[in-house]
Amino acid sequence: MKKIIPGIILLLIIVVVACNKKPDEDLVQISTPYGDIVVKLYDKTPLHHRNFMKLAESGYYNGTLFHRVIEKFMIQGGDPVSRHAKPGQLLGEGDTNYTIPFEYVPEYIHKRGVLAAARESDDVNPAKASSGSQFYIVQGKRFTNAELDAVELKVERRTKQYILMSLLKKQGDSTLLKEFKSYVDKKDTANIRVIINRFHDEVEAEYLRTRPFKLDVYQREVYSTVGGTPHLDGAYTVFGEVVSGMDVVDKIASVQKDTNDRPLKDIPMSMKIIHRKGK
Repeated sequence: MKKIIPGIILLLIIVVVACNKKPDEDLVQISTPYGDIVVKLYDKTPLHHRNFMKLAESGYYNGTLFHRVIEKFMIQGGDPVSRHAKPGQLLGEGDTNYTIPFEYVPEYIHKRGVLAAARESDDVNPAKASSGSQFYIVQGKRFTNAELDAVELKVERRTKQYILMSLLKKQGDSTLLKEFKSYVDKKDTANIRVIINRFHDEVEAEYLRTRPFKLDVYQREVYSTVGGTPHLDGAYTVFGEVVSGMDVVDKIASVQKDTNDRPLKDIPMSMKIIHRKGK
């Protein structure tokens, strides 16, 4: 019995040390009037990781707003113009003077709580380059399998729309391109389908050359249990996730807003680095 006691003591020491070990990851605290959100940054997206750390440390985000919030979807911020925006002013166009290359990591999906980079749409940004400063945090929702099937179809339709826009640009058919974009803006599915069918073979061939959007078993499990926004997978760079403060994200997502999804009462933020990896 006496021989076992030192082993137990050693085990207890190891447990205590492990429990008190500092997190081996970069942590950034986002402070808001509703409380604090702490995010960790992923190592496999180094360009976005370093950029976010740099901006957070410099004070770039301090005083900017969460300018776009959609319940059961996400909260978005980081527009430098929002710092001194007037009530009701349309926001979302402000940025740094640079973009960040797309960093796609298949395992980083849009589950509830992830941090990702905003960007311009595929018709003007086919390379999926990220905004230098604007980001969003996913609130999301849980999906049934039938809803996930519908998501796959929605993404397929959206992808084919962008393929056709690119095709019309290459052909120099500005009149038809303008007409098609107007149908997309109005969500006129009947006329969208008519024009896509005119270019059916070319669009289908290009779509098959891309990676058709299909949710795998892991994604379906996560989105049906944890929740998130599956239609964004593979289209935006996910570079971190919330480790505490999801209740704050939920509060922000539920505030009253105007027709542009801007909160009626400003939600400013400030950021600071609260832990550096390896320190």
